[in-house]
Amino acid sequence: MGGGFGGLYAARALGGAPLSVTLIDKRNYHLFRPLLYQVATGLLSADEISGPLRSILSRQNNIDVLLGEVTGVDTQKHVVRLEQHDVPYDFLILATGVQYNYFGHDEWARIAPGLVSLSDADRIRAKVLLAFERAEELAALELAETISPEIQKLLTFVLVGAGTVGVEMASTLAEMSRMTLAHDFHHIDARSARILLYETEPRVLPSYPEVLSAKAQRHLEQLGVKVYTSTRVTSV
Repeated sequence: MGGGFGGLYAARALGGAPLSVTLIDKRNYHLFRPLLYQVATGLLSADEISGPLRSILSRQNNIDVLLGEVTGVDTQKHVVRLEQHDVPYDFLILATGVQYNYFGHDEWARIAPGLVSLSDADRIRAKVLLAFERAEELAALELAETISPEIQKLLTFVLVGAGTVGVEMASTLAEMSRMTLAHDFHHIDARSARILLYETEPRVLPSYPEVLSAKAQRHLEQLGVKVYTSTRVTSV
């Protein structure tokens, strides 16, 4: 179950073995999630980080790929339950991935989506680019003096969590505003966008060696990202 890294590598390892393998996923493509942040910031397109599971496994004749969403597993009867039918199994590998942890604030998911799918990346990219467009529109209407706080609000991007995704997103947003979009607008300065990164732990990339955390924070600050460590977000 699952066409991510775990499920795909397990299926490929069993390719050619004297057994039948069925790979089930609710999507018919494999997604290279480490580069999702580049789709979210417009640096890469969706097809550059995804590939059809059937094509990837086309040379493994003992592997079937099923498109479907698993609704349950009956370990007594040895069947995986899909919405339309059941799939029997002798051995089951669960590789369904992970979910974002909002630490008891699941209501934040509505306004602060995670970054686990192409639709998440599309949604984030649209919000980021629309923020710049809206700020340009307000400034073009010569309302900047009366609504400058609104423009500043539109050009402020907050990221909670300085793990790999948070650090990558913050640095890419900074590069996008200070380089890619720097000369695209006539009435606003895209380089004035504020990128704020908050982390509960005392350093960014807390699961990495301290020397790498320090190097990453220096790089972020050189790009103009405001980094706040030992800071817990309590409300949104």
